[in-house]
Amino acid sequence: MSNLKITKKHHRHLNNPFPSAPRSLPFVQGTLFSESLTLTTHQIFPIGKDFQLTWQSRNGGFLSVSHRLQPNKSLWSTIPGQAFVSAALAETEIQESRGSFLVKDREVRLVCDHQTVEDIRVIDHLDSLLDATDPEVPSGCVGFDRNDVKKTEFPVLIISGRIFNKKKKRPRNSSLSKNVTPAQDFIHARYWVFFDQKSSNQVGFQVRLGKPNFSLSQTISPAGLTSRQVMRLKLAQLRKKKLGWCWFLPRQRNYVTVSSAEKEIVGMRPPDSTEFNRICLTYSSEKSEKFYGFGEQFSHMNFKGRRVPIFVQEQGIGRGDQPITFAANLISHRAGGDWSTTYAPSPFYMTSKMRSLYLEGYNYSIFDLTRHDRVQIQIHDNSIQGSLVHGNSPTELLEHFTGTIGRPPELPEWIISGAVVGMQGGTDMVRHVWDELRGYDVPVSAFWLQDWVGQRETFIGAQLWWNWEVDSTRYWGWQQLIKDLDAQHIRVMTYCNPCLAPTDENPNRRKNMFEEAKRLGILVRDKNGEPYMVPNTAFDVGMLDLTHPDTESWFKQILQDMVDDGIRGWMADFGEGLPVDAELYSGEDPIVAHNRYPELWAKINRQFVDEWKSNHEEGADPEDALVFFMRAGFRDSPKWGMLFWEGDQMVSWQVNDGIKSSVVGLLSGGLSGYAFNHSDIGGYCAVSLPLIRYQRSEELLLRWMELNAFTTVFRTHEGNKPSCNSQFYSNHKTFSHFARFAKVYSAWKFYRIQLIKEAAQKGLPVCRHLFLHYPEDDNVHKLTYQQFLVGTEILVVPVLDKGKNNVKAYFPVGESCPWQHVWTGKLYTNQGSEAWVESPIGRPAVFVKAGSLVGETFLKNLRDLSIF
Repeated sequence: MSNLKITKKHHRHLNNPFPSAPRSLPFVQGTLFSESLTLTTHQIFPIGKDFQLTWQSRNGGFLSVSHRLQPNKSLWSTIPGQAFVSAALAETEIQESRGSFLVKDREVRLVCDHQTVEDIRVIDHLDSLLDATDPEVPSGCVGFDRNDVKKTEFPVLIISGRIFNKKKKRPRNSSLSKNVTPAQDFIHARYWVFFDQKSSNQVGFQVRLGKPNFSLSQTISPAGLTSRQVMRLKLAQLRKKKLGWCWFLPRQRNYVTVSSAEKEIVGMRPPDSTEFNRICLTYSSEKSEKFYGFGEQFSHMNFKGRRVPIFVQEQGIGRGDQPITFAANLISHRAGGDWSTTYAPSPFYMTSKMRSLYLEGYNYSIFDLTRHDRVQIQIHDNSIQGSLVHGNSPTELLEHFTGTIGRPPELPEWIISGAVVGMQGGTDMVRHVWDELRGYDVPVSAFWLQDWVGQRETFIGAQLWWNWEVDSTRYWGWQQLIKDLDAQHIRVMTYCNPCLAPTDENPNRRKNMFEEAKRLGILVRDKNGEPYMVPNTAFDVGMLDLTHPDTESWFKQILQDMVDDGIRGWMADFGEGLPVDAELYSGEDPIVAHNRYPELWAKINRQFVDEWKSNHEEGADPEDALVFFMRAGFRDSPKWGMLFWEGDQMVSWQVNDGIKSSVVGLLSGGLSGYAFNHSDIGGYCAVSLPLIRYQRSEELLLRWMELNAFTTVFRTHEGNKPSCNSQFYSNHKTFSHFARFAKVYSAWKFYRIQLIKEAAQKGLPVCRHLFLHYPEDDNVHKLTYQQFLVGTEILVVPVLDKGKNNVKAYFPVGESCPWQHVWTGKLYTNQGSEAWVESPIGRPAVFVKAGSLVGETFLKNLRDLSIF
């Protein structure tokens, strides 16, 4: 990413509570010119054996990709007479503050928004491809190199031409010759678009750009810029003149430090870069088309009309809900986040018109869906690579997508058999709560003990020591506790993350893992070659360099020590905070590595699990398997992660960061390949400020228990301020309710096992938005958090509002049998209808398909467990 400014705002104590939206490259539009003497008015070109591209010259010319068996159903098409490839050269600023990031464009210096199509070539075999390749094609271009195309299914297509800008309007019938001499009238560059068949259900695409035709000495034309942008460009040039020769002094590693309160790091590559650093792909959409996916999103299901940035980061505190977002932004720069901030985005979508696309690579991207008739993908790079997915239903599209990126393995049965009890406090507290749980006959799968490493007091409150070994004072008799629980078929789970804190002040440590990692050189480094100390709440930490070849074995030994003690699961937290100015062992661009980091973090954990399994398969108890769960992710994370959770929701009823957002995250993630997901029962983040208080109420806790009894894992969390929150162990009512819904959760275990097998085989999530199975029902597209399906057989309509004792349920069109209310047996037979359903605490609105085997078995299990 060239022309980059990085602004650190970790230590600003007073910030704008209402930060503006980031400036970014505006929607780029230009004209398409057909400059080929060989293209006729209508031509069809093959792509592999199953797909085709259609060219039509009417209305200025356009392209369409379709499956040969469904030629009238377009997978992707351009807009007649409109450029579909464009590019820009822009200056970028990234603001970073404690895991939150903002990417914005500072100056757009060049836009090439017009395009010609000069040639469409069909390449039938490898030698023809290499012979036909334009000598100007950039080296290393996938699809044009012999080693990269050996497995390509021919024929493939290469579309080539030029993109350009222009100061004056050119006549419609003017010719833009390949041999034109440049720079006076317009700036131009070559482009190449490559289509090839990846599989029977996917078409790969790639766009590459040549260099624009100006030299370093030329002044970049401000064509395409607004008057304000032109003025800013002139002011910037004036500032350079005032700096004189100092402007051209060499910068160490392309950085220069500027003295300011914000610790700005500016410059990263010469400002006179001769390569594009923005590329746009524009194509058609329909006004009524709904867009789903984009990873785990917490505020919206349908993204039509929005600009969706794809960048891994902290989700934020409040995300637009007030007054907490105001307070979080005031105290820490942009800590509140917004509707788009998420731990686990993905450059993937599927639409209500059964179109689907995903990008490869890890560059920052924006999906601009703000226009009713078109989509524009903007990439911070000079190339794009991805695939179009063919399918006739949402389930087919998701199955085909996850078949490429990967699917999770089946979960061990023990973790889905009962409650995972998340608590803290040490050995005595665990044994005390365990005794009480037995008194209430709660089915328990595991105790998850986050504070196994011990705690320290900071100005934030009690925080963990990030040194991954047991605190034998807090958890005295650690191994005996694990053995006693295991004797009752209850596992112990712990906590770790890819960061290490200095532990000189920890009196109970045996190892100083931070110093050990520092000595081995496996920590991420800063520009001076020293360990990069990343600010995290009240202390700074070192971050493991997951690109270093020695990191993997070192961290796996930490996991091995945990497992040797009897641990069978852990939270693999964080992964979203790699600094964008870090120095990595691999030498790769840290901005690109930032999105890849959570996948690398998942991969290390998963490899350890698989290696442990392979070493213990013979004669081993299948229920003695390992599992980990994590929150950060990217496109391929479903391949490596075993189980996900949704991070740190507020302990609130609010829409963007509370119980409602946990449902949206669950369902949007499921449409993006995150098949196994869940949230903390009751939420996590409590706030106790003089005028702003968020504390978990008993009602919220009880309703969240009811909700999570129908997710993959039923796990509690005390939250960041346990004493402020209602807990499952607070009183008889909370204990009884927890026991009741742990049993409800157990009652559909038989079906959960089926769904987990299906997810491992097909990538379909356990919890599903109704769009997956009822895409033709227009009312389904209006749903966000209101209700969801468990598989295909259970419909859940949770209570998500304070003080409510009824909900409005919607029964979709397209179902062959009525829905039966679990508690009363009432049948709802009218498809496409709504009904108000009584939902007092303890009896949430849950329905099964009347007469189905799953429904009848679930009801029988509830009766056997004395739930009703």
